[in-house]
Amino acid sequence: MSLSYESSGVRYDQLDAFKRACQQAARLTAPLLLDHGYSEPATTRGESAYLIEAGDHYLAHVEEGLGTKNLVADAVHTATGKCFYREIAIDTVATIVNDLATCGALPISVAMHAAVGDSGWFADATRMQALVTGWAEGCRQAGAVWGGGETPTLKDIVNPDTIVLAGSAIGKIAPKHLRITGDVQDGDRIIFLASSGVQTNGLSLCRLIADKLPLGYQTAIGHGDPRSYGEALLAPSVIYVAFVRECQRRGLKLNYVAHVTGHGWRKLMRLEEPLVYEITAPRAPLPLFKFLEEAGPIDRREMYATFNQGVGFAAYVAPQSADAVLAAAKAAGYDAWLAGRVRKDGRRKAVEVPSLGLTFEGDTLQVR
Repeated sequence: MSLSYESSGVRYDQLDAFKRACQQAARLTAPLLLDHGYSEPATTRGESAYLIEAGDHYLAHVEEGLGTKNLVADAVHTATGKCFYREIAIDTVATIVNDLATCGALPISVAMHAAVGDSGWFADATRMQALVTGWAEGCRQAGAVWGGGETPTLKDIVNPDTIVLAGSAIGKIAPKHLRITGDVQDGDRIIFLASSGVQTNGLSLCRLIADKLPLGYQTAIGHGDPRSYGEALLAPSVIYVAFVRECQRRGLKLNYVAHVTGHGWRKLMRLEEPLVYEITAPRAPLPLFKFLEEAGPIDRREMYATFNQGVGFAAYVAPQSADAVLAAAKAAGYDAWLAGRVRKDGRRKAVEVPSLGLTFEGDTLQVR
C-alpha cells in the first residue's frame, strides 16, 4: 500500500481551514496599525510573511516552527552517539528567514522559542551547545542578529525528553520598491534553487518510514549516496536570504518567489492569480527522495505533493532577466537553474510537469 502524508497523521485540509479562519479574524485587527503610524498592504494576508507599511519602508514579521525533525536527531543520537543539533538549529532559523525573504525583506532580528517538558533537557551540555552554536550560525548566514528568545518549561504538555523549536523574525524593505509583490506575467521564467534534501517538511512521513525499516535511520539510502537515511534527513536546510540580497544589490527585479516547504511543488502556485506554472526542466530527484519513494512506497504524485524534491526556493522573473538572476544566484553560492515558464491559460491555476505526467490544479492548494 502506498503511503501518503495523511497516513502520518498530517492533514493539510484541516490545518489550512484553521489558517484561513485565522486570516479572516486577523484581518479585522488591521485598523489598529493606524495608531502606530502604519497600515496593512492590501495583498499581504496569505503570504509567507506579514507586512506593515510606513511612508518610506515596510517591516516584515514571521513566526515559524521546525516541526518534528529534531525527533530524527534524537533517534540518530541514540543509535550512533552523533549529535545533530547544530544542524537542527540551522534548520529552524532557515524556515523562519526563508519565509521572511519571500516578500523581499532582509532579516534584522531573529528570536528563539525553545519549549521543553523538563528543564533537564538542557543538562546535556554537548546537545545544548550544539543548539546554541547552530542558531548563531543560522543567524550569521541570514545576516541577522540573534535578538533573544523564550525557554518555557511546559510539563505535561511537552514530552520531557524532547524540545519544541520555533522562532520569529523581523525584517525591513527599504526602499519600498524592493518589495516582491507577485507581479507575475505570462511568459515569465521560473528559476529553481536547489535544496539540501527534505529540509523542514514532510518529516512526519519520513519518521513513519523509518519505523518500517529493519535498520531504521541506519539504513543506507544508496543511489550513489554513501549516507545513512538519518544522516541524509539531517542535512541542514539552505538559507536563501543571500539570493534575495544579491538580486537587490544588482538591481534585479524578482516578480515573485516561493519557499518550497509544506505542500511540495503545489507551493509553486501560492500566488492568488490564475496562472499555470509549467516546469519543463525538472532535475532527477536527489538520492534521498528516490529512497523515500521506494521505501514507503510513496506514489510519485504524492512525492511531489509533499516534498520539495530537491527544490527549496523558486523565483519568477521576466524573460530578459533570467540569465542575470541565474548569475546572481550562482555568485551568491547557490545551485540554480532555469526550470520552466509561466503562462496565462484563461482563469486556470495549476502546476504542470509534462515530462513526469503530473498536474496539480489550483484546488489542491488552499492556503488563503
